[in-house]
Amino acid sequence: MSIQQFPGTASSLGAIWDGQGTNFAIFSENATSVELCLFDEAGNETRYALTEVYNFVWHGYFKGVKPGQHYGFRVHGPFDPAQGHRFN
Repeated sequence: MSIQQFPGTASSLGAIWDGQGTNFAIFSENATSVELCLFDEAGNETRYALTEVYNFVWHGYFKGVKPGQHYGFRVHGPFDPAQGHRFN
């Protein structure tokens, strides 16, 4: 699989395919870095740093990524669940 990474856009959250590639955008106000993780059929992971950020939306466009691609995000930054929201 040949993948090229470009800045992309923060205008739509999620994974948006345009016929040639996919734009990934994820919101995180507290992240210090975000990586897009792409998985092949054997479960091998390749990570790509999302270096573009606009209004707390981390984003990137990946030419060659199409529907059916397994992916995930690794979000780095402070983690303190004791300060998080509690639902009763």
